[in-house]
Amino acid sequence: MVQVLSLSTLTTSGNGGFYGSPALWRRHFKLLEKSRIGIDRPCFCHQFVQGLHLRVTFNLLRQRNLRANAGWLFKGGSDRGLDASSERSESANEDILFFFFQLDLATRVQCALNMEEYDIAQQLRNKLTEVEEEISRQLEAKRGLSSKSEAQDKALSIIRLRADLQKAIDSENYALAADLRDQICKLEAESLAASATALAFENARFAFRLGQKVNHKIFGYRAVICGMDPVCCESSSWMEIAQVEKLQQGPSQPFYQVLVDVHADPNILVAYVAEENLLASDQPDMARFDHPYISFLFYGTDTAGDFIPIKQLREKYNRPRYEVPTDPEDEELQ
Repeated sequence: MVQVLSLSTLTTSGNGGFYGSPALWRRHFKLLEKSRIGIDRPCFCHQFVQGLHLRVTFNLLRQRNLRANAGWLFKGGSDRGLDASSERSESANEDILFFFFQLDLATRVQCALNMEEYDIAQQLRNKLTEVEEEISRQLEAKRGLSSKSEAQDKALSIIRLRADLQKAIDSENYALAADLRDQICKLEAESLAASATALAFENARFAFRLGQKVNHKIFGYRAVICGMDPVCCESSSWMEIAQVEKLQQGPSQPFYQVLVDVHADPNILVAYVAEENLLASDQPDMARFDHPYISFLFYGTDTAGDFIPIKQLREKYNRPRYEVPTDPEDEELQ
């Protein structure tokens, strides 16, 4: 009997290396929490998760809380400036774990089919559909794919309000006219913001690529790019804590989900960093890089030391396959 991924597998806060909100996983993955697969031979992802926990040692990932208090965001208070923990992102971490659940469920569906466990395969396929629908909704909201229709709806509302405004003026009901005018101004601002978000994702330009090793310009830690947004998509409270408005380019620049090397800082794990704060090395970085999420997001490393993203990760962000440039001198030697 192989137990399906449980909440404790992916939301531990100690030496397992995963963190997140247990309530989130209970809400979306009830089947995973209580179901068992009647398959004698274990599936690949189950073996992977067990190996993942064995590889991450307690010394590297010290005990951490599921949800941190405000105090850990600063070095002795805001008057002394931010530290690296200010960019730690639980929403980015949960986004990665959603992706992991999607991969794992797809593998388990195929595993059940191979074992001719069709009832179990159907249950898992239904759960996979739920997860994919949830991911699609989050992606649409995050990337502004639904912002186009939202802008259109607001435009129709503005047209109706303007008609009502004209009627109020004609009837000399100036109090109502003033209220309608304020509503129109608010809707116009919201419509403009929705259109700008959708346009930003359509015309996104990134300085860094998936799997690329980078260094934080301010905090100095090494990290690997595992996700990207053309603008900051975090909550307003996160942006306030991270002081995003004090950045030279503010929130209107690419932001990256990065995996932080556990040797550099074992407490951050996943950070959300502005493009202006990242720097790629001019020379190949072949030094060891450890993180519990590396194994399921990347195939391995290329000749430049950067990680090679799996196909599903490239498809998630609509990124092309990257080929390491060939050195002309090497070609001549061959």
